[in-house]
Amino acid sequence: MQAKAIARHVRMSPRKVRLVVDQIRGLSVNEAYAILQFSKKAAAEPVSKTLRSAVANAQDRAQHEGETLDVDDLVVREAYVDEGPTLRRWRAAAMGRAAPRRKRSSHITVVVDTKE
Repeated sequence: MQAKAIARHVRMSPRKVRLVVDQIRGLSVNEAYAILQFSKKAAAEPVSKTLRSAVANAQDRAQHEGETLDVDDLVVREAYVDEGPTLRRWRAAAMGRAAPRRKRSSHITVVVDTKE
């Protein structure tokens, strides 16, 4: 039973979110929850929310197909972060110039699957 969740346009740099996503890839869902709950990184919150959505999607899919699904049997099969659109803003700099500010965003994808 495979299920996927995507969080789009998360206003965080993909580089920062990848640090958190790399920690949970391949773990069981309960271990991933524990790591995300006690992580000091701000990116842990949107990643956790996406993981919970993927688990809920798996449960809904199993219920729709008339099967039973134990959350303890789920594993984070895939987890990756893609770059979203970048907001380009300008900030005043020295001597009347303008300095660019790039406000980056991310697309977080989490795929859960049952243990085999």
